[in-house]
Amino acid sequence: MPASTFPDALAEQLRADPGRPVVTFYDDATGERIELSLTTYANWVAKTAGLLQDELGLERGGLVLLDLPTHWLGPVWLGAAWAMGLTVTTDHDRRTDADVVVCGPDGVATYGEDAGRAPVVALSLRPLGAPFAEALPPGVVDYSAVVLGQPDAFAAYDPPQPGDAAWQEAGGAARTQEDLLATDRLPGRLLTDVNPCADAGLDTLLGPLLGGGGTVWVRNPVADGWDRRAEAERATATRRA
Repeated sequence: MPASTFPDALAEQLRADPGRPVVTFYDDATGERIELSLTTYANWVAKTAGLLQDELGLERGGLVLLDLPTHWLGPVWLGAAWAMGLTVTTDHDRRTDADVVVCGPDGVATYGEDAGRAPVVALSLRPLGAPFAEALPPGVVDYSAVVLGQPDAFAAYDPPQPGDAAWQEAGGAARTQEDLLATDRLPGRLLTDVNPCADAGLDTLLGPLLGGGGTVWVRNPVADGWDRRAEAERATATRRA
């Protein structure tokens, strides 16, 4: 039977081709490049899901407010949330409803005051996933300082179901786990600067991941480098923000 939840679909892809590159990321402002095979991506998803479940106490049906720029850790957090059966939103109006807030360095000052109500996890977004160089406000979790200590395998206490809400659009209807898997498959390699953690960007992760391909995300793309990047990464499709 075809997979009807994200973790089942990810496991299916791992059985088919575990070594293929599925997440590639460039930041043209810093020169950073990172590439994750499907196996490595699944490992990061497992560790992050373990952090959510075992360290932060999240449960199936909880709400994650995700406030991240285009970055390779965005797809990781999406996968981890869906592995647990959580709903992801980027709607800031849901801030007080969120069971956990996940932000980059620019969001620490904004969300730090929420740490007494719900867990706040901050991502430094530094190259190689390095932790913050400076101390964070009390109660704010430095993701990079704690995630690597999580197990390499994840088992949800209460596994997600096909009808569980997985994505809540701002002011719109929720998309379920099963809805996510209805995304058009893309078997090739997509080059894009569209943020995967956005209503318009979910398919930049899901299409290639489910279709046997991979995605190259670019943050701060240089104006004259797009065509060269497409050729170097052997992109079969491109999409601009």
